[in-house]
Amino acid sequence: ETYDRMPAVDRWVVAHALDWMSLNLEHMNRVHGFSINLSGTSLNDPDFRDFVVKQLERTRVPTEKVTFEITETAAFASVDAANRFIRRLKSLGCTFSLDDFGTGLASYSYLRNLNVDYVKIDGMFVKDLIENPADYAVVKSISEIARFMGKQTIAECVESTRILDALREIGVDYAQGWGVERPKPLDEIF
Repeated sequence: ETYDRMPAVDRWVVAHALDWMSLNLEHMNRVHGFSINLSGTSLNDPDFRDFVVKQLERTRVPTEKVTFEITETAAFASVDAANRFIRRLKSLGCTFSLDDFGTGLASYSYLRNLNVDYVKIDGMFVKDLIENPADYAVVKSISEIARFMGKQTIAECVESTRILDALREIGVDYAQGWGVERPKPLDEIF
């Protein structure tokens, strides 16, 4: 980001992720999908939106298996541009996650104003929710509001079965972290 290289990195990641998916279609039914993180610079670039559409058309991957993750800070630059990007790709079947939710200055307004499918609860609230009642309350609040708005929740930094059990009690839909599964290369998973 410091050297304005994120658009090139995002293009490389999108092209390679979709290429991998297109070459491994036999595995697509075994997974919920793949998430691709995007930088704010790319999100607010109309040429990038066209690039992604062309890559989806070129690879013919099942778009319902593609989720793009955007951060609150990325969307902050221009909510209108972010929503245009989201609308276009959702029209093709892709889904969106609002990543690191809870760390921004106006988090709940983003939840209301961005048409995302998933809300990823920032790990800083999740990792200590057993010992810290305030973190528990924040996670519960985010989960309840997201559910009310028709969005599913994903907890980041789930490092133990105790945290996973508490998240189930709260009603969080999905979890990611070493307490669920250690990261592995794709070839090892399949």
